[in-house]
Amino acid sequence: MTTGKLLYTAKTHTTGGRDGQSKSSDGRLGIKLSTPGAAGNGTNPEQLFAAGWSACFEGAMARAAQELKIAPVADVAIDAEVDLNLGEGGFFLKARLNVHVPGVEREVAQRLVEIAHQICPYSKATRGNIEVAINLV
Repeated sequence: MTTGKLLYTAKTHTTGGRDGQSKSSDGRLGIKLSTPGAAGNGTNPEQLFAAGWSACFEGAMARAAQELKIAPVADVAIDAEVDLNLGEGGFFLKARLNVHVPGVEREVAQRLVEIAHQICPYSKATRGNIEVAINLV
């Protein structure tokens, strides 16, 4: 396990599982949960994971721009897709990040995406654990 300086700890309290609710300890997050495809107006863990990973990845792209000594790219957009699957061994995830980097040469954009995928904590957590595709679109 890697050790280092603790920067932040997210704390939530969840009850009711996929059809329950979750609240953060600081009161900033309060959400209703619902099973994917079920009636209701709650979100689901896959959507939350997609939102968290794509936001983190965009931040990692800004850090990658610093490493390449270029200005941060304006108007980056990431369409994240997280699949919940059922196979012989049970449930599993697959994910895709479709990264839009307008106004940047494709080679530079590809390098930004590659560096971001190496430094993003969500990318590190998924590497080797689920099938992931990072697509420059």
